[in-house]
Amino acid sequence: MSWLTLTFRSDPRAAPELADLLSDAGALAVTFHDGGDAPVVEPGPGETPLWPDTLVEALFEEREPGSLVTWLRDQYRPADLPSPTVGRVEDRDWARAGMDQFRPVRFGDCLWVCPSWSEPPDPQGVNLRLDPGLAFGTGGHPTTALCLEWLSGAPLAGTTVVDYGCGSGILGVAALLLGAARVWATDHDPQALLASHENAARNGVLERLTVVAPECLPSMHVDVVVANILAGPLVQLAPRLTRLVGPGGALVLSGVLVDQAPQLMAAYLPWVPLGLDAQRDGWARLVGRRATATEALCGVPSPPSRSPGRV
Repeated sequence: MSWLTLTFRSDPRAAPELADLLSDAGALAVTFHDGGDAPVVEPGPGETPLWPDTLVEALFEEREPGSLVTWLRDQYRPADLPSPTVGRVEDRDWARAGMDQFRPVRFGDCLWVCPSWSEPPDPQGVNLRLDPGLAFGTGGHPTTALCLEWLSGAPLAGTTVVDYGCGSGILGVAALLLGAARVWATDHDPQALLASHENAARNGVLERLTVVAPECLPSMHVDVVVANILAGPLVQLAPRLTRLVGPGGALVLSGVLVDQAPQLMAAYLPWVPLGLDAQRDGWARLVGRRATATEALCGVPSPPSRSPGRV
């Protein structure tokens, strides 16, 4: 069995109405894609923005496309219906296809993120078991990868870590597997808290992980704070995140585009100086260290912290 796809090039104003029309025509699914190169990475509250060049793709059961397109043209009101690209998708084992796309990935020298159905390539390495789920974070996004690479090279033995905006819990679980003594994982999304709890249990570190909503996170000083969220929230959270970093502790931020890095560095400068530690595919990792008591007493500024062996 195969499926029919119709893909229309549209604009943000017309795309929702076109999607509704395709649904009325019997589409099994309608999705929006970026037709150019204009990623939407940080929508405002309550916004669901689309791209200036939006592709509207509809999936139908197998049928003759000509009569369907004719009906759509008769019903479409804003203007002439753009000519669609017609395609077909062969039926397949979609669960197996998804499994094939998610394979073990190494971060740093020894940390591996492995799905449950795959044997770890390095049984002697640090192997984090994680399957794709509802909460963000499997290591595939550059910002997650940047944080995992930093953690894999940091001296975490015996440390206390806060994973702020934990998503799937991947960063907190990785820190525990790499030797951290205690991790506090927090997120405003209840699904993320559940996913973090389940992933910690799956990896045998649940007894060292505390999962809480942000408003329940206690006042404390920890050795490492890692936050992989967007630039806007990171700016707003600067006073709170820096209060969590103890003397000599490290602050690791990602979810930030490279051209947003100066804004973040300026926002955190009063508390913890940050440096652009690494970048990948246009995304940045910012790292800083709070001064120790002795450094603060002597007026020595805290240099940006770098994980061992990292540029």
